Amino acid sequence: VLSLQDDPTLERHFKGHKEAVTCVDFSPNRKQLASGSVDKCLMIWNLAPKARAFRFVGHQDAITGVQFSPSGHLVATSSKDRTVRLWTPTLKGESTVFKAHTAAVRSVAFSRDGHRLVTASDDKSVKVWSVQRRSFIYSLCQHTNWVRCARFSPDGRLVVSCGDDRCVRLWDTSSKHCINCFTDSGGSATFVDFNSSGTCIASSGADGTLKIWDLRTNKLIQHYQVHSAGVNSFSFHPSNNYLISGSSDSTVKILDLLEGRLIYTLHGHKGAVIAVSFSRNGELFASGGADGQVLLWRTNFDVKSYQDVLQQHALRSTPDPPPHLSDVHPRGPHLHHPMFLSPFNLQALNGRTHLTPTQGSSNSHHSSSFLAHRAASAAADEWPGGEGSGGAGWTAGNQTGRGRGREAREEAAAQTQPLEVLSGHPASLHSTLQHIVQQLDVLTQTVSVLEERLTLTEDKLKECLLHQARTVRDLRASRERRETESDDTDGSADHFA
Repeated sequence: VLSLQDDPTLERHFKGHKEAVTCVDFSPNRKQLASGSVDKCLMIWNLAPKARAFRFVGHQDAITGVQFSPSGHLVATSSKDRTVRLWTPTLKGESTVFKAHTAAVRSVAFSRDGHRLVTASDDKSVKVWSVQRRSFIYSLCQHTNWVRCARFSPDGRLVVSCGDDRCVRLWDTSSKHCINCFTDSGGSATFVDFNSSGTCIASSGADGTLKIWDLRTNKLIQHYQVHSAGVNSFSFHPSNNYLISGSSDSTVKILDLLEGRLIYTLHGHKGAVIAVSFSRNGELFASGGADGQVLLWRTNFDVKSYQDVLQQHALRSTPDPPPHLSDVHPRGPHLHHPMFLSPFNLQALNGRTHLTPTQGSSNSHHSSSFLAHRAASAAADEWPGGEGSGGAGWTAGNQTGRGRGREAREEAAAQTQPLEVLSGHPASLHSTLQHIVQQLDVLTQTVSVLEERLTLTEDKLKECLLHQARTVRDLRASRERRETESDDTDGSADHFA
């Protein structure tokens, strides 16, 4: 069990928004914090003491989402005014407007390489945009109601989205197809994201639940009911060991994902907590609420270095490669029936450890270790995603203490997932393959644009043909009418003669 340190502390609070704060995000260099609000303003807060904040005005309605680009040179915002804006966070405050959605845009997020944006909208679509060209690329359309949130996977090959149709959908960005759909929500799905390694996704619901799925097995592996109202936002700690969530019950809660339990409940907002976000290194986190405040917290519960944590769990957890697309496709039905169990009762479901807390267990701190099931099975023949693997693999992305049996696991990986062991090849080959993948991505985008233009051309051609057919029909009818009139005139002349 991890020994907990001091409680999280409230470092600062920022006041400048006139209405509810709907979104927050830290800059990659951890020197700035961005927030968006119902007051239509984007605020960039400088975290240095006594530094000025910047207010950016341009949206015509409430801002719903905000995110810094991976480089930190751009900030993207989404809004109910149906647009997305790309800002340069300088004194000039210049912005580019993206228009393609036909209803309120609910979220915006960059791909990890910073080349693309993904947005979710009330028009029931997810759209992908080119940052460099400042243009729309393609849509993903299978949701049947408003789409609340969409995010890229760390490797950019997948997009996950959720919405009021109670579905969490997983999309392949190459084929543009929905490759999986988790219909497990008891109410609207409000927020969704990948963990930092891309092996799992989490979603939150208006019913107060937080659910985590393993993409290698398509199984629900953790289910929390710790809030007494809807969960509006959450954020994975970069180590994947913790998760923070903000709820309409006015609290921020911190979950220990290794132990599968609630460890802190934070009260600081007067009213709903709408947005939460960890900084890139996990030392800080921010929350925004209906009270118009942005609160900055320090993560004292994780003052241990990640290396100490990893060494402590080296025998219980293994490094997880990103899921391969062939492993993400559904292998069978995954309907998770509700289970009425004692608080945080661990159940073995199809060979997987399944955590299912019951209603009313919001203040419960009783739990067995989520990864303890892996302690006995961390032998060399274990592989994540196999029938006998027993955990979700909540491990840090930059692991060095990888435990024993690594060679055997890599050999097993070479047989089952040949495309996922590239890290063992020379750097030159890896960079070459990355370049090929990037070129293929560009080619795919080009083909997508050409397909859309071809579709538009076909539609215009159809319109021209229909117009031509109508014109020919009208001409023919006019000619027949004139001939009839001429015949009538000839008949009258004969009669007078």
